[in-house]
Amino acid sequence: MTLAATLLALALLLTGREGGARMATWRSTGERIDRPVRLGSADPLAAASTFDVLSACLISGMAVSSAASAAALSAPPGLARVLTRAADMLALGADAATAWSDPGPPLDDHARALLRLARRSAESGTALAQGVAELAAESRSDAADAAKSTAERAAVLIAAPLGICYLPAFLCLGIVPVVVGLAGDVLQSGLW
Repeated sequence: MTLAATLLALALLLTGREGGARMATWRSTGERIDRPVRLGSADPLAAASTFDVLSACLISGMAVSSAASAAALSAPPGLARVLTRAADMLALGADAATAWSDPGPPLDDHARALLRLARRSAESGTALAQGVAELAAESRSDAADAAKSTAERAAVLIAAPLGICYLPAFLCLGIVPVVVGLAGDVLQSGLW
């Protein structure tokens, strides 16, 4: 039992997982919700699912502030901060351009794209739901492309050690005996 606990502690130490981190968010009713924060393991599809939730809420007829607040509950931390800020400002009566303005430097690409889309929607009067649905599809496509490039990179990195190990073995066990056998036959019978 002690060996298993030691190995588990070693695995947790090596992977760098922190299990106790939590982030507090508030609903529009003022109720506090504690949710775990996953440090170190960013889900590439988390933004796409957040955009899907936001789009579904907007299509169903929810107000933008309520939809942003609902989507922020399951969003990655950077996107959740943007959605919560916009929801709070819209609920207080701020105009859409102010609510969807840039809150500060630590923003990821998904949050920036949502801010641009929401500001453009507020200026032109176009429906935000369709644009958010397109952002979700684009995020899924980007995640698939990233996974594919990672798999291709892994295939290349795996092929090099295999070539280094198997090529000499193939030469020593496959080619050299054939050449030695042919050379022995040629030398015994003579060249003419």
